[in-house]
Amino acid sequence: MTEADSNKRRQRLLALGGVVALGAAAFGLYWYFHARFYEATDDAYVSADLVQITSEVAGAVSAVHVDDTQHVSAGQLLVELDPVDARLAREAAEAELAGTVRQVRSLYAQVGALRAQIRESEVALQTARADLVRREGIADGGAVSAEEVQHARDQVTRLHAALRAQRENLTSAQAQTENTRIATHPRVLSAAARVREAALALARTRITAPLAGTVARRSVQIGARIAPGAPLMAVVPLSEVWVEANFKEVQLARLRVGQPVELHADIYGGDVAFHGRVAGLGAGSGSAFALLPPQNASGNWIKVVQRVPVRIALDPRELERHPLRVGLSVTATVDTHDTSGPLASTQLRSVSRAVPDPARAEEVEERIAGIIAANAGDRIAGGR
Repeated sequence: MTEADSNKRRQRLLALGGVVALGAAAFGLYWYFHARFYEATDDAYVSADLVQITSEVAGAVSAVHVDDTQHVSAGQLLVELDPVDARLAREAAEAELAGTVRQVRSLYAQVGALRAQIRESEVALQTARADLVRREGIADGGAVSAEEVQHARDQVTRLHAALRAQRENLTSAQAQTENTRIATHPRVLSAAARVREAALALARTRITAPLAGTVARRSVQIGARIAPGAPLMAVVPLSEVWVEANFKEVQLARLRVGQPVELHADIYGGDVAFHGRVAGLGAGSGSAFALLPPQNASGNWIKVVQRVPVRIALDPRELERHPLRVGLSVTATVDTHDTSGPLASTQLRSVSRAVPDPARAEEVEERIAGIIAANAGDRIAGGR
């Protein structure tokens, strides 16, 4: 090899070294000013609430109105149970309420009757005492016998005891009706509560969707006899899905709640980008909450990098344009430029859900008021 070839080779090596140095410097600058502020993982999957649909009463299934993959609206009828038993129970509760109102009505009438009896007994006792005094006044002259005087005394004693018993009965009757009306009497309230309970049991024979979503895992069949709490199907609100991204423990140092996230789902490839925010960081690694957590206090311990689930909330408008399904794979990249956010989420849900009352409380209350009014006789249901 000549000296000229050696010089050319040296120049080429220097040029290659310069290119490598420039590349390393460029990568270092790129990492320092950009890449180090992003944490990415492809261990991320779409998650959602799996709302279990169960029956709160026992019964035989008479109709099933939905099937798997079907979209349902909030309040839509899903399953019907045979309502005959529940309807009979409601009618029995209503009859019991009517009888209770009549019994309570008789209590108020009894108070008036006892007061009239007491007035009559007081007059009779007063007359008997006057008769006793008159007989005792003429007994010394021999006008009446000692036996008649004794009979008069016994009559006074008997009427006095009867009056005292009537007053005790009046006190007892007043204790059952004092400071109450027919509609607010404890017995009537108890019977009305049983009517509401029976009406609720009847309404629960119609099982409705508590929220809008897609039906999944339907297992109920027509004719099946189900018990309270038995799972019938699930409703998945696909418009409110989120992503659970599992980041390595070495990636968590700069992750904070509220940081922006860019996501790509395998179902759409790289053409569609979803945007979301970190909603919360898991309380521990996945292995710590496993059914059989690892026992590291052994002689064969090998360090394994742990992963912590991070919940990422998605933009509902993007979900409407590009729906996702539970369990789909996603790649998530978190922008960690802003680390001012908290480490723990302080808000569990942005929207509070209330399960609709299937019993139509207004109609039940109107029915109860009608039963009370119909059996209160000439007394107004709210009066005495």
